Amino acid sequence: MKITDVQVYYVRQTEVKEQCDSGQDALIVKVFTDAGITGIGEVDSSPLAVKGAIESPFSHTTACGLRELVIGEDPFETEKLWYKMYRGNVYGGRRGVGVHAMSGIDIALWDIKGKALGVPVWKLLGGGFHQEIRCYASVLFGNTPEATGALASRLKDRGFTAVKFGWDPMGRNAETDVALVREARRGLGKHPDLMIDAGLVWDAKTALQRACAFAEHNIFWLEEPLRPDDYEGYRRLSEATEIRIAAGEEESNRFSFLELMDKGKIDVVQVDLTRCGGFTEARKIASLAEDRGLPCVNHGFTTYVNIAAAIHFLNSIPNSFIMEYVAEEETTLRDHLTRQDFVAKDGYVTVPEEPGLGVELNEDGMRRFRVI
Repeated sequence: MKITDVQVYYVRQTEVKEQCDSGQDALIVKVFTDAGITGIGEVDSSPLAVKGAIESPFSHTTACGLRELVIGEDPFETEKLWYKMYRGNVYGGRRGVGVHAMSGIDIALWDIKGKALGVPVWKLLGGGFHQEIRCYASVLFGNTPEATGALASRLKDRGFTAVKFGWDPMGRNAETDVALVREARRGLGKHPDLMIDAGLVWDAKTALQRACAFAEHNIFWLEEPLRPDDYEGYRRLSEATEIRIAAGEEESNRFSFLELMDKGKIDVVQVDLTRCGGFTEARKIASLAEDRGLPCVNHGFTTYVNIAAAIHFLNSIPNSFIMEYVAEEETTLRDHLTRQDFVAKDGYVTVPEEPGLGVELNEDGMRRFRVI
C-alpha cells in the first residue's frame, strides 16, 4: 500500500465569535492510498498556516511541504514518516505550526492502519485500559458569575460528574475571578469535580493569590494560569499550592512537554493529539509523564475527529483517568462534520470498537461549511 495524495479542507461557521472557542472552524486532513483506503485527521491550529505547511512545494531539504514528503510512502511506517516529516521541515517546523500539521497526517495514517487491519486504533497502540472513559464537560465561563452558576447546574443535570470552565471573563479582576469560581461551585453542588482554565491571564504571584482564594471552593485543577514559557513561574506556583496545576495544550512536541514537567513541575499533563504530532508523538509524551508519576489527559475543543483520536489515545496509556468533552450548548460546527458523534452518558463516553478512528466525515456537512 502506498500514499497517493494528501488533501486539506478548511471548514468554518458562518458566524465566528470573538472568543476562545476553536470549534468554530476546523482543518480536516485526508490521506489517500492506492488501496482505496482513506484516513482522516484534524489539526487545531491556525488553519491556513497549516494548510500551507502541508501543501507547500519543495524549497530545500529542510523546508519541504509535508504532502511531498509522504506521497509514495507506506502508510504503515508511521514512525519513519514522522521523522521524515520532522527532518524535512526542521528549518521552520520544529515547533508550532510545522508539528501541528504533522499531527493531522499522523492521525490519518493510524486511521488507515486500523481500517486496513480491521481493528480500532487503540488496539493497534496496544491499549485496552478502558471500556468507557469518564469525561468532564468543558465549556467557557458564562458572561457573569450568575450565568456561570446556572450553566453549571444544567451540566450537572445532564449527568456530568466533572465540569471545567475557562477563559473570559476570568482575569479581569480579583472580585470577578473569585465570584466565577464560587458560583460555578454553587451550581454544581458539593460533589462534582470542578476544573478552572484561567486562559494564560496572570503572573505567578497573582496565580498563587487566586489559587489560595479558589481553594475553599475545592477545585480539582487550575489550568494554564501563566504564559506557556514561564517555567519558573509554573514551578513556583506548583510548589506553593496543593491545587493541581495543569498545562500542555500549547505544546507541540515532547521536548516542550519535558520543559513543563521537569522545570515547570506541573501536576497534570494535557496533550492535544491534533497539535503535538499525532498518536506517534503523544504516546511518547504519555510515557515521559508516566515515568514521572504524572497523569496524562487530552485537550480537545474542536470536532469529533479530535474527540475520537483522544479516546483511542487515552485508552492506550496507563496514566489516563478522564477526558475533555466539549459541552458548549449552542449548535456548533462539530455537529455537522461527522456521521458519528460521541455522546456522554452519565458522565462517561464509550470506547469505539470500529476499525481505525471509528468516525467518518459527513460529506454534505463538509461541503456546506468548506471555505477552501
